[in-house]
Amino acid sequence: MKTNRMYAGIPKEYGSPEKAKVVLLPVPYDGTSTWGKGADKGPEAFLEASENMEVYDIETDSEVYKQGIYLADAVDDFESPDTMVDAVHKTVKEFINRNKLVTMVGGEHSISIGAIRAFNECFEDLTVLQIDAHADLRKEYNGSKYNHACALYEANETTNLVQVGIRSMDHAETLVMDRDRVFFAHEMVTDDFWMDNAIELMTDNVYITFDLDAFDPSIMPSTGTPEPGGLLWYETLDFLKRVFEEKNVVGFDIVELCPNKNERSSDFLAAKLYYKMLSYKYADENEYIEDGFVEGDEDFKKSNSIMDDYDE
Repeated sequence: MKTNRMYAGIPKEYGSPEKAKVVLLPVPYDGTSTWGKGADKGPEAFLEASENMEVYDIETDSEVYKQGIYLADAVDDFESPDTMVDAVHKTVKEFINRNKLVTMVGGEHSISIGAIRAFNECFEDLTVLQIDAHADLRKEYNGSKYNHACALYEANETTNLVQVGIRSMDHAETLVMDRDRVFFAHEMVTDDFWMDNAIELMTDNVYITFDLDAFDPSIMPSTGTPEPGGLLWYETLDFLKRVFEEKNVVGFDIVELCPNKNERSSDFLAAKLYYKMLSYKYADENEYIEDGFVEGDEDFKKSNSIMDDYDE
C-alpha cells in the first residue's frame, strides 16, 4: 500500500522521510487471529482518527509533530505469517539504521515479532515491555510459531521481557514464563508499587509493545479479544510517562485495534495513545511556539481542530 498522505494531516515539511525523527509504519495484517477479526483495518481507522485529533498536548505543553513524523508505506505484501515477519523485520531494521525512531501500528500482535527481532539486533541489552491482557508465550499455535498467540515467545527467549497487565493465558505458558517479571492484573489492583517494581526490572534500552486489549473493555471495546479487569487511561499514562522519563525507549508498537463503525471512541483512544507516547518521548525537546507558527502551521491548526472536523 502506497501512501501520499501526511500523518494527522500535519504540514508536509514535518512529514518528509529525510527530516523526520519518527517513522510510523502501518502493518494491516490479520492472518492468524482466532476470534474477533478486523485488526487489518486497524491502521486505517487509527489514521482517520489521528486526522481529527488536536496536536497540541496540554500535559507536556508541546506539539510533538514538529519533531517530524514520516508516515511510511504500509507493510502489506505478505503471503504467510513467515513472510509477514520477514517483511516487518527487514523494513524496521532499515529505518533503525537510518537513525529513525521506528513506531508501528497494527494489525494483530504477531507483527511485533519481526520488529522486536530487528530492535534486538540493533540495541544492546534490550528490554521488551509488553503491556497486554494475554501472555502470548505459546511456542506454536495452530501450526505456526508466528501466530498472534506466540507474539512474545521469541522475546522471552532472547530479550529481557517484562509483562504488564496479564490476565488471560494457557497453563502451558506458565512453563516458560518468568513470573518474577510478570505483573498480573489482579495483583496490580492491590499493589501500590507495581510501577516502581516493573521499571526497576528494565534495562536502559526499552522497546514497548502495547496490545490495546490491555485496557479495560469499558474504555477499549474494539479489540479482537477483550478481557475484563484491564488498565484505565490515566494509570496507563502515568506508567508510560515514567518509563519514557527513566529509560531510553528505542521504539514501540500499538496493536490489535479492531475498528467498529458503530464505536469510534476506540479508534480515537489508539490515536491519542500514540501521540501521547511520542509527546513523552520528546518532552524535553518540545517547545510550544506561542507567538506565531512556522509557515503553514496557522492554517493547519485551524483545519485540524476536532470541533471543526467532527462528523456527526
